[in-house]
Amino acid sequence: MNSPSPLRRPVAIDDRARDNLRFIRETMERAGSFTAVPGWGGMVLGITAVGAAIVAAQQTSPGAWLAVWLVEAAIAFAIAGWSTILKARRAEDSLLSGPARKFALSFVPPLFVGAILTYVLFHAGLVAAIPATWLLLYGTGVVTGGAFSIRVVPLMGLCFMVLGTVAFFCPAGWDNILLGLGFGGFHILFGAVIARNYGG
Repeated sequence: MNSPSPLRRPVAIDDRARDNLRFIRETMERAGSFTAVPGWGGMVLGITAVGAAIVAAQQTSPGAWLAVWLVEAAIAFAIAGWSTILKARRAEDSLLSGPARKFALSFVPPLFVGAILTYVLFHAGLVAAIPATWLLLYGTGVVTGGAFSIRVVPLMGLCFMVLGTVAFFCPAGWDNILLGLGFGGFHILFGAVIARNYGG
């Protein structure tokens, strides 16, 4: 004779509804946001920027100083691209999706303007204005691109913009400290937040 099966405790309807709403909300946020912003990659990028600030501070000519930071920009671009691809693959997220395209189309133009202004300012002998210009325009790109990403990204961009504004009024000798704080410190800090709360 079979013993009666134990009665299952019924699942409350409001618990199931809450779970369903949470799933729907997370799915909609994921579909409308570029979530492959790399936290660990940002931290590595920040560490290389601190190193670049130390090396750049030892240069004795504007050309050598600029060369150090241009090499750092190339390294940072490679780190960011590689870590973004890895994070997108892990999350099975497409870098050709609508949010990713919107992020790129909003992020890249300020960087392009920064490259043009770097050339103009350097050849005009206004090297002291380059660090503030970089910080301000990079922050602008992060804010505009971050509108299509996770919430912490635009906040990071605003921090860059504030630092860039302050940099315009600081002595020229502070350039490497400010660049190290921005491209180094901010990337390490916000990279850690992204890595902890948004899956690496």
